[in-house]
Amino acid sequence: MAYCYTIDSDLCKGCGLCVSVCPKDVLEISNEINTKGYYPAYQARAQDCIRCTMCCIMCPDVAITIVKKDECGQPNMVEAK
Repeated sequence: MAYCYTIDSDLCKGCGLCVSVCPKDVLEISNEINTKGYYPAYQARAQDCIRCTMCCIMCPDVAITIVKKDECGQPNMVEAK
């Protein structure tokens, strides 16, 4: 089953909690600034994601979601297989 993995870069304030809990080191902090002036997290190694949802659980801003592909409806989602 394919999944859609999304980080809403406008909600993310780059705290790095998701980066620190990812067991596969999938996430990194971006070098680009979002609309609020923060450096958001991004999925640097999507192929390594095991969809454990630790990043979703740790995100205080609920900026990260992982859903089944048939539930995806938003544009600009990064697909994890």
